[in-house]
Amino acid sequence: MPKMTFTLRDGTAREVDAPLGLSVLEVAHKHGVDIEGACEGSLACSTCHVIVDPSWYGRLARATEDEEDMLDLAFGLQATSRLGCQIVITPELDGLTVKLPAGTRNQQG
Repeated sequence: MPKMTFTLRDGTAREVDAPLGLSVLEVAHKHGVDIEGACEGSLACSTCHVIVDPSWYGRLARATEDEEDMLDLAFGLQATSRLGCQIVITPELDGLTVKLPAGTRNQQG
C-alpha cells in the first residue's frame, strides 16, 4: 500500500498508509490528522490547504481554476500550496510529503 507523510503543525512527521483513490483530505481524516475540510471536498473552502514538499509538487496534476480560486483564500499560501481534497493518491504518489499550514481560514471565521 502506498504511504504518505504529513508534517504536522508542531513539526513532527507522521507517515501513514495512503490507499489508492483516496484524496489527501480523506487519508488525513482516516488517520486522525488535523485537517478540517469544512466543505467535505466539494471545492467550496480552503480548510484542507496543505503545502506540498517541493520535490513532489511537479508530480501532481495541475490545479484547476476552481482550486486556484479557493487557494487564494487559504491562510499561509505558499508556492507549493494545494487543496488536500484535490490530490488523489496514485501509485506515482507513493511517499508523498505534505506539510500542514500554521492555521486555516474558514468562511465562518
